[in-house]
Amino acid sequence: MKIKTYDEAILRIKELEEENKQLKVEIEELKNRKMSGRKKHNDKWMASYNDFAVLHEKGMTIVENAKKNNISVRTAYRYKAYYDALKNKL
Repeated sequence: MKIKTYDEAILRIKELEEENKQLKVEIEELKNRKMSGRKKHNDKWMASYNDFAVLHEKGMTIVENAKKNNISVRTAYRYKAYYDALKNKL
């Protein structure tokens, strides 16, 4: 698109400035994003943990609990450590 008039140039500059603002916002979001690791205590994590805690309190073993909740045994042990830490605070 060739710009032929001054008004077209001003309009194009405004469009580019708006696009630049949007790109800066995206860049900041990307800079602030955590790229790896567990997302501890988000809604999905809490739902999974709560399912674990209910079965744990009923006396289910770690391995059985992991299979039932479709989580790894390592995750089940993390949940148990978190569970124990909460119990000790009470």
